[in-house]
Amino acid sequence: MGYIMELRKLVGSRPLLMAGACVLLSNDGRLLLQRRTDNGCWGLPGGSMEPGESATDTAARELLEETGLAAKRLKLFEVFSGEELYYKYPNGDEVYNIVCAYLCTEYEGTLTVDGDEVQDLRFWSYGEIPGELSPPDRPVIQAFLQLNKFKACPP
Repeated sequence: MGYIMELRKLVGSRPLLMAGACVLLSNDGRLLLQRRTDNGCWGLPGGSMEPGESATDTAARELLEETGLAAKRLKLFEVFSGEELYYKYPNGDEVYNIVCAYLCTEYEGTLTVDGDEVQDLRFWSYGEIPGELSPPDRPVIQAFLQLNKFKACPP
């Protein structure tokens, strides 16, 4: 998150528009989620774009950095933005996320917790997604579950 950290030095915690990407990695009716170290919630592998980086490259990079898994193929699912993607980090930094969400079913590697941004990784059955989801990931996961004929994320 080098670019965003540089901006933060100039603007402090004021709201930023933050472009990024995430990955909905699914396997046999299960979705990979990571427990974040910053807020303790479950969410999707992903993060902010760096200057000159494509959204697809961002998604692939973040997936590898945070999970140890390399995507063989990523397919754009949907672009999410708006008031629902506002987030205030535990440190007070505010963002309005613009997120390109990618689907991935073909990947390789060994699932590995990075220990910096991620404290746990787990595949969850679509019907057992935990309730404590990171707020900016909730609408993305909700749309994914609806696509797969599941009604809603848990509260």
